[in-house]
Amino acid sequence: MENAQRHRPAEGSDGEDTRPGESGTALELLVHGVGGTTPEKMLDDPRTVRITGDDIAAMFRRADDADAERQPAGRREGPVPEAYVWCNLTSGNGTRALWLLLLPFMVVNIAHWMRPTARGRRRTVRLYGLLVRLAGLSLTVLLVAAACEVALDLTAWQCAGTLACAERHSWLGFLSPGISDGGWWSPPGRRLALAALVPTALTGLLWFLSLRTWSAYESQQPMARAPEPEEDGGPTALGRPGFWYGRRLVARLRAAHTAAGLLTVAAAVGSAAARYDREPGGPAVLGVLGVLLEAMLAAGAGAVIWVVCRRGRSERRLDGGLDRRLVRWLPLAALALLALTVVYAGWERPGWRSAGRLPGDATFGALALAQGLLVVVLAGVAHTLHRTDPDRRAAMRGLAGPAVAMLACALGGVMSGGVSQRVSDWLDGTGTSMPGPPVLLTWQASVIPPLLLLLLVLGGWLARRAWRIARAERAAVEREYAGETGDPGRTRRIASVRAMAALTDRGPRVLAVTSTATLLLGAGALVGALATDRTPGEAAQGSYAVVHGAAQTAQALGSWLIGLGFILFVTWGRRAYKDASARRTIGILWDVGTFWPRAAHPFAPPCYAERAVPDLTWRVATWTRSTGGRLIISGHSQGSVLAAAAAWQLPPSARRRVALLTYGSPLERLYGRWFPAHFGPEALGFLHQEVDCWRNLYRRTDPIGGPMRLPGDRGPDVDRPALQDPLAYGRTEAHPLPAPVLGHSDYQADPAFVEERRRLLARLRAAEVPAPRHTEEPGGGPRGVRGRTQGSAGRSSA
Repeated sequence: MENAQRHRPAEGSDGEDTRPGESGTALELLVHGVGGTTPEKMLDDPRTVRITGDDIAAMFRRADDADAERQPAGRREGPVPEAYVWCNLTSGNGTRALWLLLLPFMVVNIAHWMRPTARGRRRTVRLYGLLVRLAGLSLTVLLVAAACEVALDLTAWQCAGTLACAERHSWLGFLSPGISDGGWWSPPGRRLALAALVPTALTGLLWFLSLRTWSAYESQQPMARAPEPEEDGGPTALGRPGFWYGRRLVARLRAAHTAAGLLTVAAAVGSAAARYDREPGGPAVLGVLGVLLEAMLAAGAGAVIWVVCRRGRSERRLDGGLDRRLVRWLPLAALALLALTVVYAGWERPGWRSAGRLPGDATFGALALAQGLLVVVLAGVAHTLHRTDPDRRAAMRGLAGPAVAMLACALGGVMSGGVSQRVSDWLDGTGTSMPGPPVLLTWQASVIPPLLLLLLVLGGWLARRAWRIARAERAAVEREYAGETGDPGRTRRIASVRAMAALTDRGPRVLAVTSTATLLLGAGALVGALATDRTPGEAAQGSYAVVHGAAQTAQALGSWLIGLGFILFVTWGRRAYKDASARRTIGILWDVGTFWPRAAHPFAPPCYAERAVPDLTWRVATWTRSTGGRLIISGHSQGSVLAAAAAWQLPPSARRRVALLTYGSPLERLYGRWFPAHFGPEALGFLHQEVDCWRNLYRRTDPIGGPMRLPGDRGPDVDRPALQDPLAYGRTEAHPLPAPVLGHSDYQADPAFVEERRRLLARLRAAEVPAPRHTEEPGGGPRGVRGRTQGSAGRSSA
């Protein structure tokens, strides 16, 4: 990559330079999709220069086009291609693969944006956001509680307090009363105080990562502009001035979640000491201190919940406030309370010995119950919103958000239980010297095999569905390539690709079944743990032999599966740190999951769109304002989502000078169905009306991209009929070698791409104020893309 000095477009303010609008220069702003690429590939030229931007995200041109604005008119035929490269916002740094360990936080944050469309229900919408934020808070407490379970309970309390276990692990000898002969660190309280460094360090690491990414992403201020007239929020919130500026909320949530993590550690350290001090004959002074500390911990927990509930997102304006005192003093107060608890627990208590499990097993049960109730209430709120303004294309009839929140809670439970089970097995090789982790975690591990069996059944259903679709598509392929067919293998290949691409639209059913089964199995595990207080294998003793065997098998298999899954997760992250290709794969997951701002969880991976959307908005607005020239935003896949988000953020005057060319776009097929409140039919229809013109390309072999399905009464149709893929069935003069099935890639290689770009350029007007949308052009026909595509196809379901 060749980084030259940045070039500025000619302003023409002195009357000597040529304005692009006068010379006929047009700009094509290319935005790539997930996985990233290089400017050389996007521009099809090995010599590129950076026009503006930095090493993280920048605009590039071919070296010959660096000063295209100053070239005389008629020197070039097509538009000036300019590439926006944003892949380093996501998959550029290998250390970002570590965010995979925080996948539950990302998933619950996505659930926030999946609410149904609703009009006139602001309080209900706020309640929806509040419930998701509380679910996110519970996940933070669950993660820190799992770290406390491993470090405090299994290691410091159980293993170090058991001579047989401490002898197997010599590095714990200084904590063992028997091995160290009553050393200074051997009392239970001091062991817990020392082990508390692990979950405290984890909380500090999360705080640091959130702070660093907050400075790089949330602090990128969008272009300031006056809000447009809105009726109850307008068709989509993505056009509001403060949508991509969540600086204040993330700072507040970061302070609250950090304090929650520290208070969780303090409760784990102090609970055992407080319980011992309350026993008959315990030290009276320490007993009073224990009660005071517990009261302070309860007050701190109440303050954290109040901060989380008090304020949501501020989108109608750029909110520059930071609540500095709250952000600074809430975590510091929690840290001071943790320090007091450590001193209190480490105080000398003659005769205190560790036995059984560390007090606090009920924490995991309380968290599981709270998460289940939150998801159920969230489902009721989502159903109410969906009934207010039904959208037949919305996934799961508006219940996708609660379903995804349920999966986030399940992921959190699986990961915390997996770590606890594996550490327990590692410390207690015989399985007899330690009580092990809380019973609920064992029950949760035991439901993994039934859930995997259900997923296997779903996989079989999808395979059968794909086979039936492929059988129907074979006839369609023969009709489309009439006169060329004759190779059964080629026909089956094309039909199979189409069938696999169509399975994307079955995602809501898979999610509905999986989330419902997860909720029911989780409820069963909670009831079983509370009712028996024994592991599934122990609880099934004395029953039928088949029941006992199934319980023991599920318990053992679930423990190993959950541990294996976690190990694979960590291994994948480690491989991505060293392997660029693996890092790119993980970057694709990152690209899809982190498009949305951090509205529910501050420790989720950062939102790259809070940098990318302002970048595109600034570039388009300043170029059109300074030149008055024509501009096409050409977006592929996720790039089309960024292009649409940037167009919504533009001032109306700039928006009407812009044309959109989207291809392989998930705007309606994925985002419109899963995020109806922001990408629903009304939002996309509004964008269609506001931009100068818009054309969308898709293929039936594409598993991601699809049609926009906008009605024709909003202007010229957006969708071109589905592109032919492959371009040729057999060998032809134009394709002497077999043409590949392209699917989601290489849309620019299709002749339809060049044709549609040319037509868009021909219809874009370079005037300062565009003419009305439906005025006639000199050549006849309405301005915009002429011709109406298949009307019935624009309204049919995928």
